[in-house]
Amino acid sequence: MFKHSLLYTLIANDKVGRYVLAALALAMFVIPLLNLLMPEGSFFHVPTYTVTLLGKYLCYALLALALDLVWGYCGILSLGHGAFFALGGYAMGMYLMRQIGDRGVYGNPILPDFMVFLNLDKLPWFWQGFDMFWFAMVMVMFVPALLAFIFGWLAFRSRVTGVYLSIITQALTYALWQAFLLNDFGFGGNNGFTDFKEIIGFNVQADGTRIALFMLSAFFVILAYLLSRYITTSKFGRVLVSIRDAESRSRFLGYRVEHYKLFVFVISAILAGIAGALFVPQVGIINPGEFHPLNSIEIVIWVALGGRGTLYGAIIGAVVVNYAKTYFTGAFPEIWLFMLGGLFVISTTFLPRGIVGLAEDLVARRKKTLDKHETSEERPDGKNPNDKNISVEGA
Repeated sequence: MFKHSLLYTLIANDKVGRYVLAALALAMFVIPLLNLLMPEGSFFHVPTYTVTLLGKYLCYALLALALDLVWGYCGILSLGHGAFFALGGYAMGMYLMRQIGDRGVYGNPILPDFMVFLNLDKLPWFWQGFDMFWFAMVMVMFVPALLAFIFGWLAFRSRVTGVYLSIITQALTYALWQAFLLNDFGFGGNNGFTDFKEIIGFNVQADGTRIALFMLSAFFVILAYLLSRYITTSKFGRVLVSIRDAESRSRFLGYRVEHYKLFVFVISAILAGIAGALFVPQVGIINPGEFHPLNSIEIVIWVALGGRGTLYGAIIGAVVVNYAKTYFTGAFPEIWLFMLGGLFVISTTFLPRGIVGLAEDLVARRKKTLDKHETSEERPDGKNPNDKNISVEGA
């Protein structure tokens, strides 16, 4: 029965993807158990700090997956996906700020502290409803989707492609970054949102909440991978690849290219927004820095280094680069940015298919060597019977 299921269809011909999904599923349950059951002095104990750090990596993996969906399969190099990530994070942050209530510094049960500091006397209209969790979750997906729809509708209908589209997406996130820095914009200015207390009644700082957020992050990465796999392996996905490789030819064949690009761009924005919403309660802060154009460029590096157009490569690249960032920013803080730039240069110059492509090439080379060795062992003289240069005695 499993062989006829949708899940089997999605992962049947995706060997590396199965390994990645299995690792995520295993980590989703094993790491919380090691945190809760192992004593703190044990070698196998996973500290809550590490659980939170891994949860953050998974949020980045979900964000990289969202970018790979549009870049790897549709050829849309977006340098503004950080904006969708930040918008989802701000929507979650607005909910968390409303949950503080009278426990804030100024003790106002309605207005967040920064609004009291700015002498606001009532809650802005766009803050209404964010005291309800379901409404905030809808906004987490709706706001990035709406922005992606409006931007994509204008850009794709105008047939803006290539580097021009990349520059416009970067300009978009830069404009939002500058807007959210303003105190009068209503989102906390440069400081953003922080000092969160609880989420749906649970203490944000509690170990159990941290573990639950980690498990949710892993679950959504798995779910997003399967959704992306469903899209890319369908007839719709084959059209996306044809648009990536020959957009003019696809349009000539009668496909409404802008509709395909718009749909996948909106889906990608929603995934990025969910990643941002999962990110905020785990790190405890959201500010305009998440809109910075450099963050969006860094996402491209994750996907390029992991291997674009594979989905699992984006997950691997995001985790590897961010783990390296965590380590090297502590060991070599002055040169980390140069190292990050070097990684991008190396990946584009020497690893055009990323880490995943390099691993596949090494496995294929190893397999070819073993096959050649086995063939040579079939003859006692060590010669290959298929070699045309073999001399036959008496010929």
